[in-house]
Amino acid sequence: MSRNLQTTRRRSRSTAATLSLTGLLALSACSAPGESATDEPSGAGGATASGAASGEAPSCGTDDVVVDAYVETGFPIFRELTDAFTEQHPNVTFDIREDQFAVLTQNAPRVLADDPPDLMRLPQMSELASDGLLLDLDPYAEAFGWDEWPSSQLEQMRVDENGRRGSGPLYAMGLNFSMTGVFYNKELAAQIGMTEPPATLDALDGYLQAALDAGITPSAQFNGGATGGLAFPLQGLMASYGEPAEINGWVYQEEGATIDTSSNLQAVEHLERWIDAGYFADDINSLDYSQSMARFLGGENLLMFNGDWESGTFDTQMPGNVGFFLMPPVEEGGQVGAMSAPLTYGIGAGAANADCAAEFLNWVATDEAARTMAVEIGGSHPMGPVDAFMPEVDEESVTAQTLAAGVTIGEDNGAMDFIANATGGIYARGWTPNLQKLVAGEIEAAELLPAVQAEYESEIG
Repeated sequence: MSRNLQTTRRRSRSTAATLSLTGLLALSACSAPGESATDEPSGAGGATASGAASGEAPSCGTDDVVVDAYVETGFPIFRELTDAFTEQHPNVTFDIREDQFAVLTQNAPRVLADDPPDLMRLPQMSELASDGLLLDLDPYAEAFGWDEWPSSQLEQMRVDENGRRGSGPLYAMGLNFSMTGVFYNKELAAQIGMTEPPATLDALDGYLQAALDAGITPSAQFNGGATGGLAFPLQGLMASYGEPAEINGWVYQEEGATIDTSSNLQAVEHLERWIDAGYFADDINSLDYSQSMARFLGGENLLMFNGDWESGTFDTQMPGNVGFFLMPPVEEGGQVGAMSAPLTYGIGAGAANADCAAEFLNWVATDEAARTMAVEIGGSHPMGPVDAFMPEVDEESVTAQTLAAGVTIGEDNGAMDFIANATGGIYARGWTPNLQKLVAGEIEAAELLPAVQAEYESEIG
């Protein structure tokens, strides 16, 4: 059995276990994190923690350990990392369950309440932390030295006593920093005269039209089922027209924050023009993520709005034929922004092997082999200290382009958390259905943001 360095349970298990799903996802209002009856640390089942208190870093120990993990399907990086960890720690194996992101969103409260995993891919954090379902990781941050990393790496994973993100206890850790942008097929781009990434939105519009005129589907973006993939280009357009800081304020649930602004309306109107012009595949509302990826990998469309987690896939399966750029600004030289956030994993409040799960998260950020995998397979910048090891990357690869774009985002202070992370149900009940209605012509651009804001306000109270 691994030792569990855990602070007092934020809420009792009996209360957490009463959480239930209503419709897609409904979380009852609960007391704020940080309220406990005692300051004495305790582990799962009441066991007293001993890791940091003994002066030793928490670890998996030497006994056999099976780490229970519940993660997002379709992304190889987690399994690759766990396999490498087991090679270095033969006593540790992983029991991995996978689901689509939308299903994780729906199941997270119930799973964390009824059968808390040691590691879980977190679709959203505020309600899960407030309801006492996630372990406070600050003791691990102190024990492993995470609190000495740049604070910006961790702030998106902190939740305060009011359930707002950006400050307060640490409730998650990232496998890496992910970022979204625009991937393009270089061979198809050359056919329409696109020899370099567009410098403005007008230039991008021109290339999309040129592709359509040439009989090339500009984008087969996924937007089907429970996965509103048009949120990716929409958020990029929001950064082109407005301020990324305002988006973060809304995602972090700052007082009076609204997504229904004039600049965001311009972004939705721009997306609507793309839809009306036929720049997306006719069956976009039935395309899931894997189908969308298959079409791009098959050379069937010019662009894909996606994240750098696929950079390694493109470098392997389409070597030399994929480029990447951030959503361009309205005017050349203007500020650019992108969804840039940690790929978040948390530890269940009742996890059986919390110390081992925390050691794994620390290993991912600090081990040279793990950091190399984060770059070469995940295509993203690893978490960790500023002076940590970084592998060499082929300058001609798309991975090199996404890493360079991340530097640009940092210089422009244009990083945004994903708009689907604002509340537990905003993706399933706000963004996805309304983006699908926009495609189907059931609502107009002016109706989308008020509908999403109404759902947001109903959830945060």
